[in-house]
Amino acid sequence: MKTVLVVDDAAFMRLAVKTMLEKNGFKVVGEAENGLVSIKKYKELRPDVVTMDITMPEMSGIEALKSIKAFDPKSKVIMISAMGQEALIKEAVMSGANSFIVKPFKEDHVVSAINKVLLT
Repeated sequence: MKTVLVVDDAAFMRLAVKTMLEKNGFKVVGEAENGLVSIKKYKELRPDVVTMDITMPEMSGIEALKSIKAFDPKSKVIMISAMGQEALIKEAVMSGANSFIVKPFKEDHVVSAINKVLLT
């Protein structure tokens, strides 16, 4: 069973993503409410993939992405952003994001994106 770390500052979004993933055979091994916590949890849990919100307090998803990639270049991180954040998505991809999902998203799109990243 593939493991996932879900990172989002909104508790309802973490719950929504977690529910979707668990329903589709993934194991959510941890959650983080900001970029700083996500780095600590990544190092501790070593998940197969991370879903990372871009805009968060304390430390942005892009800064956290860079730290996780520096720690583990083989890490798999999928960025999640709101509509209209194209510049941030481009920056995230250039910083090493493996894929991205735009909110609002559909369950099959999230599952498909994670499965595709896990195959690379």
